[in-house]
Amino acid sequence: MTPKVVIFGEMLWDMLPSGKQPGGAPMNVAIHLKNFGGAPILISRIGSDDLGEELMHYLESQGLPTQLVQTGTTHLTGIVKVNLSDKTEVTYKIVQPVAWDYIHLTPENIELVTQADVFLYGSLAARGAQSKETLLHLLSVAKLKVFDVNLRPPYFDQPAIEELLYRADIVKLNENELSLIATWYGLEDDFEAQIKDLIARFQLQMVCVTLGANGAIVVHQDRVYRQHGFPVEVQDTIGSGDSFLAMFLHLFLEGVSIPEALCKACGVGALVATHQGATPTISEQMLVDFLKIKHQTSC
Repeated sequence: MTPKVVIFGEMLWDMLPSGKQPGGAPMNVAIHLKNFGGAPILISRIGSDDLGEELMHYLESQGLPTQLVQTGTTHLTGIVKVNLSDKTEVTYKIVQPVAWDYIHLTPENIELVTQADVFLYGSLAARGAQSKETLLHLLSVAKLKVFDVNLRPPYFDQPAIEELLYRADIVKLNENELSLIATWYGLEDDFEAQIKDLIARFQLQMVCVTLGANGAIVVHQDRVYRQHGFPVEVQDTIGSGDSFLAMFLHLFLEGVSIPEALCKACGVGALVATHQGATPTISEQMLVDFLKIKHQTSC
């Protein structure tokens, strides 16, 4: 039976020089997870405006359920102004306040999270008091909790991130986020030591760190797994980390070994970086062919 994954947080439009693209890390993960054969459902909020209506149509076109996407009348659908001057280090200006800052707690989303196998959340959705209150309540009833750290200055601080880390079972973050968090505790500049400290400090089951072009590293049950990166010609890195997380989580939940899940997740993340926008469709055959080209005949 396919594990049920509930994803909480922002859905929005990335405003790119080439035009607008659907975005928001939680929605990106949900779309990729659905493409990979998962069963995600998104809890979010849009405005009662044209941009919100377009996002709902987009979710429906991707085969995602929309019954837990709320519609508000007092705040607009979220937008993000994206700076692509550095294709490998995209920066964002995130408008506030917007609809997803006001996700309400409802009996329906409490029931859904209680019954789900996995609850995935990020830090950005906790920037607003209303959504944070809802998130913390849902975390109190969730089973396996996956925290996609996703730091976006200035919308976080140490106490807020620590509060979310303490509630997590599995944490995914990138190397810059790990380095920043490590400075809070005066840790040495060594990825493995930093990860192991996080696991011990917050009683985590697993930590996964993406290393950009250098691949990724996972620490689970005192074992360290490393996967090299796959060189590609980058269009932009928007959504690469989200696709990585979706593939890794999907395979891990299906019982695939961590080395294989890590290899395929790195492959998908690299493939997404060869496209513009966050949610290009990456088929299984595309991944198989890509890995063959990269002389990684099997993961």
